Amino acid sequence: MQQCKESHTGNLISPRVVSKGAAHMLWVGERTRQLDSAHVEFLLRPDDIVRLCEILNPHNRPGRLTIITRMGAENLRAKLPHLIRAMRQAGLIVTWVTDPMHGNSFKAPCGLRTSLFDAIRSELQAFFEIHEQEGSYPGGVHLEMTGQNVTECIGGSKAVTFDNLCTRYHTQFDPRLNASQSLELAFEIAERLRMRRIRSGMAFVKEQEEGSVP
Repeated sequence: MQQCKESHTGNLISPRVVSKGAAHMLWVGERTRQLDSAHVEFLLRPDDIVRLCEILNPHNRPGRLTIITRMGAENLRAKLPHLIRAMRQAGLIVTWVTDPMHGNSFKAPCGLRTSLFDAIRSELQAFFEIHEQEGSYPGGVHLEMTGQNVTECIGGSKAVTFDNLCTRYHTQFDPRLNASQSLELAFEIAERLRMRRIRSGMAFVKEQEEGSVP
């Protein structure tokens, strides 16, 4: 597998620049962001998030870097504001995305891996609230979901419980939101975006009115 990955890595653009081809979106995760690891061996420099962004996107071009946070609601509230401020102070352009699924998974008493719907929603809410407070833009949401009526995540309006978790647990990988749970979150996200647009529009009108005062 490593040989396959390395076959797409090389001096593709310039003899002095090592780059990666054959991928739509390259992933550097918490376990693979070490600068001496095979995933990012061509980064070479300090491992803080600002330096990583400067190395991965040296020309600071919009749309090149996506930062996906996946750390649980409490950790998100404690850490995300500092990350946002660091990016702003450095003048770096990134897209902020939340993954409220993977930071909240755990093993149920029956031995199956699951997530609490309320914990997923809590991290999602924290993501939007923090960006609202910091004046930054929530750029996306990553969810594991299916249109099937599975029982893989605990909770939701049509409550999945620990007792019926095994009933329709079909995933071979990560637990997924079922159709009902997915729609519940989708409506909440849509409402938050609607309110954000309203507040943004009101702020624009206020600025225009204040600017027109002699």
